[in-house]
Amino acid sequence: MAQVSGHCDEKFQAVHKLFQNFLSTGDELGASLTVNLNGQNVIDLWGGHTDESRTLPWQPNTIVLLNSTTKTVAALAALLLIDRGLLDPYAKVSQYWPEFATNGKEDIEVRHILSHTSGLAGWDEKKPPPN
Repeated sequence: MAQVSGHCDEKFQAVHKLFQNFLSTGDELGASLTVNLNGQNVIDLWGGHTDESRTLPWQPNTIVLLNSTTKTVAALAALLLIDRGLLDPYAKVSQYWPEFATNGKEDIEVRHILSHTSGLAGWDEKKPPPN
């Protein structure tokens, strides 16, 4: 069974067990999971390793690349703002962020950013993972 550290509220022990089972499969080197509910930290778990040789244990402050995981949260936040009438998907991004309208980006609309159709590319140079 994989070593899992941290704390988990009694009400969420099923999550603790799932997390431990997930790490025990060996499919992932390591992971962490934090859940705050109503301002209270109810789950803060970590386990596994940070290296492929599985010699460096995952720590509570292990830095990881999030890559695309923020897309869901950002989209949800944007949809809430749209639903509340606080964000117009057809408005130009520069309406909300004036400095954005440089280098040929003045006609990009919020909906283009949300659907990844703005024509903007990521960076070209490779970025090493943080230490």
